[in-house]
Amino acid sequence: MPVTRQTLHPNVLRAGDAVALVSPAGPVAEARVQAAVQVLTSWGLRPRVYPHALDTYSFYAGTDEHRAADLNDALADPDIRAVLCNRGGYGVQRILAHVDFDAVRRDPKLLIGFSDITALHAALWTHTRLATVHGPVAAQLERGGLFASTVKHALMSTEPVVVEANADEPTFNVRTSGIAEGILLGGNLSLLSTSVGTPYMPDLEGAILLIEDVGEAPYRVDRMLTHLRNCGILQRLAGVAVGQFSARGNGGVSINPTDVLVERLGDLGIPLLGGLPIGHGDRNIAVALGTYARLDADSGMLTVAAAAR
Repeated sequence: MPVTRQTLHPNVLRAGDAVALVSPAGPVAEARVQAAVQVLTSWGLRPRVYPHALDTYSFYAGTDEHRAADLNDALADPDIRAVLCNRGGYGVQRILAHVDFDAVRRDPKLLIGFSDITALHAALWTHTRLATVHGPVAAQLERGGLFASTVKHALMSTEPVVVEANADEPTFNVRTSGIAEGILLGGNLSLLSTSVGTPYMPDLEGAILLIEDVGEAPYRVDRMLTHLRNCGILQRLAGVAVGQFSARGNGGVSINPTDVLVERLGDLGIPLLGGLPIGHGDRNIAVALGTYARLDADSGMLTVAAAAR
């Protein structure tokens, strides 16, 4: 059963700290991992690529046993102060039953990733109350710019993050008025939807829900949101922070994901704020999950406390 307790805040990273590079989901190119190693080293950190991080098995980065072993070894190693997931893809849900939650409770450390890593964020919050970071994966550090700076801030600072809605984002018009305060939880909508009914789905009562997704047809976005509504989950939220959504195809209709988001969320009677540069787009600002957040739909600002202390 999930353990209920106050939020576990990992320590902020400092120069000289060791960090783990693991691949709990899909396979990743060695060159991208080595690029991440160079970036992290330039920050004064000591990156350690785990034994199976570059493996390939089916469409996973190694077998379930190997991926779980790397993750658990990193979580249990007292020298490691942060765990960076190399990429998303698919596979995290297959190893959740093997995650060493006791190791997390004994020694909470920073963990960052997004997309398929949403399943791990959710499980860690549900079973340990660990504050984690929804942000770029290690393979994206080679892109530099915002991708690197937002990760560095999330891992090496205790200052909050302020995310401003961007008019260039397709979901910018997903907005109502008002202010919501609560714990920020969520991530990838597909992973949240498929977590319902499992021991790893967070209790979202009174939370601000962050959602984003990529390559999902509008009818699929509708289906996932309707599923959450039918479960009574959306009706218990304090607010919704909407990141990036892109559709692979509209199935011959003019409806897009933004239309679906407005229709399925707009009547909840809670503040909604879309247009946030969070997710699979050209910008992906890192924000903590499991920490206090303030969503101001009127000013278009989402403020999130840091995961680290």
